Formats: sequence, C-alpha cells, structure tokens
Amino acid sequence: IHESDLTPGLANRLSVPFASKVCVTFPETVHHLPASKGVYVGAVIRSELLNGSRERGLSQCGFTPRKPVLLVMGGSLGARRINEVVRSQLQALLTDYQVVHICGKGQGDESLQQAGYRQYEYVTDELPDLLTMADLVVSRAGSNAIFECLALRKPMLLIPLSKTASRGDQILNARSFEKRGFCEVLLEEDLSDTTFLQALKKLGENRSDLLRRMKEDTQADALTQVISLLKNTAS
Repeated sequence: IHESDLTPGLANRLSVPFASKVCVTFPETVHHLPASKGVYVGAVIRSELLNGSRERGLSQCGFTPRKPVLLVMGGSLGARRINEVVRSQLQALLTDYQVVHICGKGQGDESLQQAGYRQYEYVTDELPDLLTMADLVVSRAGSNAIFECLALRKPMLLIPLSKTASRGDQILNARSFEKRGFCEVLLEEDLSDTTFLQALKKLGENRSDLLRRMKEDTQADALTQVISLLKNTAS
C-alpha cells in the first residue's frame, strides 16, 4: 500500500496489519509504521507535468514574458477563503505579478476580467504549462500538489487546510517542507489580507534561497522503486 501524507490516514492505519510493505512519500512517515514495513520511496510524479511549456502557458493566459507569474490554486475544489483574499488584494498583486488563479468549480468571478489576471475554475491538460510558467505558487498543502511543485522547482506559499476542516495532515505536510526550506507557510487561522501580502512578500524575497534548497534535493526515482518493490513482493 501507499501513504502520500506525512502521517497515515484511517484507511491505511486499518490496512497496515495486512500489508507486506507500505510505501511512503515523506521520510518522517517511516517512524509512524512498523520498522519491517515502511519503505521511503518519495513522490511519484506524473510524467506529463515535466513536459510543460512556459511559452504555451503565457500564450494561453495572454501574459507577457517580462513580468513574474503567480499561480494560485486551492486544490481540486478550490479554496473559498484563499479566493476571497486574492480577489480582495488583486490590484496590489497585479502591481508585481501576473496572476493565474485556479479557483474551483463554480467559484469563478466574471466581473474580474482584466489584463494580467486569468481565472480557471479547474484545469486538466493546461496544468503542466501553467506550472512551468509560474515563478511562485500559492497552494494548499496536499501531498501530490506540493511534491509536484518541488519537482518543478517552484517556491511555494502553503496555506494548509485547518484542523477544523481536516485531520491536520496538510499542516504536517507544510511544516515538513518548511523545515526543509522549500516553502513559506501561512496557517488559514492567520490568513488575512495583510498577512497574505506579507507572506507573499517574504516568499519573493526568499525565492533564491528556496530555489537553491529545492535544487539540492535529490530524490530517487520513486516510480522505479515502487515497481521493483511490487515485483519483489509479488514473487
């Protein structure tokens, strides 16, 4: 079985006794599992994400290559609170960035059509190009999303789901990345117009250091490890 978050969720906690091996994405996760079962493999990244084009992304959004791009995404369903803050501070953001905003199905705002701002309710085929185009990313802290940003070397401002809306796994994910120097973290409980702009300013100022640490992170080929483990376990 496989656990993507830092601590095992309920389904995997129930399944561990019956599993031969448990593949994990975060190195810390092995400490939450029986020593004979936890195997740190890292993140399996969708290969299509590595084939994005900055030029295609800029063309899709009608952006210029001469101004940095901020990508905001709140997960598959969007994030209402993040959307509210971004829209409230849009003019301030557009001073420094072009903004591509993945806001969630049914959460678009047609009144905000303007140069330098591109909304999507959700994306599919466009995502590799949008990620490649982005200079900075604002995101929730789901495991898949943050490891994809790490693979593409995109400095992140993570706003994890609060404990009132989840079991707190995104907070642990975000803190792990923060400790490793890959991101800045802003808890949703602390999110306001002012704190958002302050955190984004800090992210921009620290971008070079975050990029350096991301480039120093050398993950093994997780997919090859998982396939090898499957074959060895099956035989």
